[in-house]
Amino acid sequence: MAGRPIRVPAPAAGHEPLRGNRFPRALVSMLVLLVLATAVPIAGAAVFRVLALQIGEISRPGLVVQELRVRLDAHEQGGELAIGRLQVGAREWRALSLRCGRLRIDDGAFACTAARVDLGGRRLPVEADVEVTLGVGPVRVVLRLADGGRIDAALQADGRFRANLHRLTSPAAAAVLEPWHAELASRLRDLEAAGVLDAELDYRLGEGGGAFAQLRGRLSGGGFGRADGLLAAEGVGAAFAFEVRATGAAWSWSAQLDWDAGAAYVHPLLVEAGPRLHARGRFDGRRIELEAAELAIDGLELATARGVFDSSTRTLEALVVELTGADLPRIGPRWLAPLLVPANAQRLRFEGRADLRAELRAGRLETLGVELRGAGFGLAPPQGGYSADGEGEAGSGANGEAELLAFGPVDGLVRWSSRGSGTAALQVGGGRWEKLALGAFALDAALEPAGLRLARVRVPVLDGALVLEDLALGWSAAGWEGSGGVVLEPVSMPSLTEALGLPGMAGVMSAALPGVRLSPGELVLDGTLAVSVFGGWLQASGLRVREPFGVASHLTGEIEARHIDLAQLTETFSFGSITGHIDADVRGLELSSWRPTAFDARIASIEGDERRRISQRAVENLSALGGGGALAVVQRSVLRLFENFGYRELGLRCRLANGVCEMGGLDAGPDSGARADGGFAIVRGGGIPALDVIGYNRRVDWSELVARLQRVVAEDVSPTID
Repeated sequence: MAGRPIRVPAPAAGHEPLRGNRFPRALVSMLVLLVLATAVPIAGAAVFRVLALQIGEISRPGLVVQELRVRLDAHEQGGELAIGRLQVGAREWRALSLRCGRLRIDDGAFACTAARVDLGGRRLPVEADVEVTLGVGPVRVVLRLADGGRIDAALQADGRFRANLHRLTSPAAAAVLEPWHAELASRLRDLEAAGVLDAELDYRLGEGGGAFAQLRGRLSGGGFGRADGLLAAEGVGAAFAFEVRATGAAWSWSAQLDWDAGAAYVHPLLVEAGPRLHARGRFDGRRIELEAAELAIDGLELATARGVFDSSTRTLEALVVELTGADLPRIGPRWLAPLLVPANAQRLRFEGRADLRAELRAGRLETLGVELRGAGFGLAPPQGGYSADGEGEAGSGANGEAELLAFGPVDGLVRWSSRGSGTAALQVGGGRWEKLALGAFALDAALEPAGLRLARVRVPVLDGALVLEDLALGWSAAGWEGSGGVVLEPVSMPSLTEALGLPGMAGVMSAALPGVRLSPGELVLDGTLAVSVFGGWLQASGLRVREPFGVASHLTGEIEARHIDLAQLTETFSFGSITGHIDADVRGLELSSWRPTAFDARIASIEGDERRRISQRAVENLSALGGGGALAVVQRSVLRLFENFGYRELGLRCRLANGVCEMGGLDAGPDSGARADGGFAIVRGGGIPALDVIGYNRRVDWSELVARLQRVVAEDVSPTID
């Protein structure tokens, strides 16, 4: 009989499987009974070298063990424990085995040390020690991970379970989890999760079938990242505590989190350490109820939330968030700007305070209420774009530069609902639109689930006003769209030019744009912008702006000017003196980032019997624009004798494309009516003394032409004619 294994058959049909706290002590008791019955000391000489035990099923609430086989080798002082099927809750695993480096049963204890663990024929990267004290003693399990991490767990006789996790890393956790929970292990690897976790778990049974569990720990050096860069964290340090208590069919729970190191980027938000969270609720097996949550965060007096999450469908049934005493200069740049305008978040400025209440149902925003107190908002110019120097007045950024758009202080209430109409009632103390200061105004709008309607709002601008009428705006996935009308009540040109830092001009500016249409990325203005200036008038029509608030805005339109008094115009810009009147047309105008990139412009004197004179300085400036050497030698000598000259007609043309201006004069076009010497007439003389101004440079770099114009209109500066 020596060397022959002893087998204990599985329970016969109809026998009740082992349940409750009888597992695993029942297993150990069977092993001991086998040893005593055969009177074979395992550590001694082997009368029976191998003992084998088979059990069909052992079960307890939430745990089922089937096809349990135990094999003891007295000679090798080792053994193996194998499980055909293990079920914990709703999950199950097959072919689990524990191969002991040393197996000992003595002094009332069963010990399996330096054990190798296999699951489904695959070895796990852990080494295990298992020790079970017979009778009512504890069960201890130690798992040593490949990178030095360690898990110590103990099950007491009274059902209390305690576990300690020492320096558990993400790669080690993923390797251990892979056979048990492949999806979770894959997520850890995909996120390139990092960090070290130390934690303690305490679980114990209460009276009346209740239970209590507590998990406390700390994550150090945590981090993660995704290939698309939209999710990342580094150097995260946080302490946490989580408690659950079973009360009947439901569990009550509470959680605390103190994030004290590192930062995380969850597109489009960058969140830094500092927030502290306290939350509590209930769980009935399907629905997680958040009864109350408080978040301590820089810039908020109080942040609370409550809601319900359906874990079976993974949907947010309800959530109510309330923010009290939000300090906008601190909250705005970090939380609001990335959500409102992620591409231009750094350009937004915030002031004042606000309260907010938001309610979500089925994962969608249902109601929103905002109260503003002394709030202010500003949009700075794009980096490297146009800006004007300020002196710290309202509408200036932190660097003292005037903002493109600014409003404040703003006080009032906004109430919006997805179920019906809402309102916005705001008092705006003033603002700025580029260099123009705006006066105080009231804004009363009707809010709809996907937009707003504004009957009329009048915004004072200098000595006039900008009036918005019948404005309707809607929001879709593509962006904002809508329509309305805009009227600019007459603004005096002296006030306007002074505000814009331009040479003083007489006249008024007004506009009637009854068909303003906004679509995602484009603003179309049907109607005309009219300016009464220099004794005549100018109007712009067909205006269309793409990306009006973007970095690369693009404007197109047509401009025509009629009966402009050259005497007023040239005097205003210190160009010299020219009398008479002109008409001007600018066709196909295109501005990119508010700089001209294309147009076909033509200036021509008006036919008539009026007296027309041109000064020596104006002649020099016109010849400089047309290219050097514009006057004949005999005409240069005439310049020294007279201060002004008569002329019959005047004309100049520039067709801009690809950064080059094709120049022309009184000819029908830049390439027709050419003189024998290749020049083109800008001024044809008439009267006594008479003088012609001829241009010779047909193609001029646009930036150079602008530089010439800036030089010749500068006060007390005249070009030299070679």
